[in-house]
Amino acid sequence: MKKWLSLLVAAGFALSFSAFGADAPAKKAPTAQQQKMTACNAEAKTKDLKGDERKAFMKECLSTKKAATQQDKMKSCNADAKTKNLAGDARKAFMKECLSGKAA
Repeated sequence: MKKWLSLLVAAGFALSFSAFGADAPAKKAPTAQQQKMTACNAEAKTKDLKGDERKAFMKECLSTKKAATQQDKMKSCNADAKTKNLAGDARKAFMKECLSGKAA
């Protein structure tokens, strides 16, 4: 009887701990600055920039305040899709959303 009771208590603890894990908060969507940083990093990586050249590029990329042209958006979205290893319908959906300028 004591074995069953202790087994039942142990099972109760195990189930209660697994229930807490299911309530973990969802990941927050990245801010505009974080998205810009990701895009600039991806572009610097595709250009294979290193050292001072990369620093200068990142400074320019992150400080640019002009509105992005469609060509710039396309480059940025392509770089993001490549870093996320997207293909097929997932890539097509991502590109559509990215180029439309909607938040993810």
